[in-house]
Amino acid sequence: MYQLSPNIELLFTEAGPDLADRVRAAAAAGFDAVEMWGTLDRDVPSLAKALADTGVSMTSVLAEPRTNFAMPWETMDAFFAGLDRGVENARLLGSPRIVLGSGSGFGGAKRVKNHERLAEIFSEAVERTQGSGVKLVLEAVNTRVDHPGALLDHTADAVLVARAVGAESFGLLYDLYHSITQGEDPAAELANAAGLVDYVQIADAAGRGEPGSGSVDWPARLAELRAAGYDGPLGLEYVPTVETTASVEYIRTVAAAA
Repeated sequence: MYQLSPNIELLFTEAGPDLADRVRAAAAAGFDAVEMWGTLDRDVPSLAKALADTGVSMTSVLAEPRTNFAMPWETMDAFFAGLDRGVENARLLGSPRIVLGSGSGFGGAKRVKNHERLAEIFSEAVERTQGSGVKLVLEAVNTRVDHPGALLDHTADAVLVARAVGAESFGLLYDLYHSITQGEDPAAELANAAGLVDYVQIADAAGRGEPGSGSVDWPARLAELRAAGYDGPLGLEYVPTVETTASVEYIRTVAAAA
C-alpha cells in the first residue's frame, strides 16, 4: 500500500486559502501526509503547528528560486540563498526532501554543457546542505504542455545530472505525469533511474487531473513502480476536476492494492 500525499496548493482548496487549514482538512479526510510547493513566502510556524497538531507529515517542498540561468557569467547567489532558507524551512516542517528544478539553462550553451553546469551547481548545493538531514531531489518536467523551454525535460537527462553529482543526499523526483506527457515509457525510465528515485508524484494524462480522469492505466503504472523497488510516498500533484474528497477515491483504492 502506497502512502498518498496530497499537494495542499492544489487540493483541499475547499478549506480556504490558508495552507494550515488545508493540512487540517487533509487530516480530517484521513491523510497522514501532505506536500507543498515553495515555503519562502509562507507562514511556516502556522504550517508547522498544523502538522504537529494533526500528526500529518510533510513529504516534500520546493527550492526557490527555481534554477533559471541566462548568461554564463551570472552568479548563483540568489539560488543558494533561497536554498539555504528553503532547507531550514524544510527542517522546521519535517520534510525529508526539497525539490530542485533546472530552469531553462544558459542561453547559447549546448545541452551537454548545460548539464555539466547543473551538476557543478548541484554538487555545491550538496556540500552546502551536508548534515541538514534534507535530501535534494531533481525533477524533470515536460516541455510539450506545461513547461516550454525547461532544460531538463526528459528523465534520462535528470539521471545523467544526478549520476554526475554522485551523492547519497541527491536523488530524483520522478513525476509520472510529466514523463508520460513527454512521451516516455515509465518502465524503461524507472529501470534507467535505478537507485536514484527518492520521490514520485502523479497526475493523470492528458489534462493533469486526478487519477482516473485521463487515460493512464494506474494499476499497471503503480505495479511498475513497485517492480522498480519504489515504496515511498506518492505526491498527488494534480488539478482536481471534482471536489477534493471525491477526486481521491479512485487512487486510494488503486494505491491500497498496489
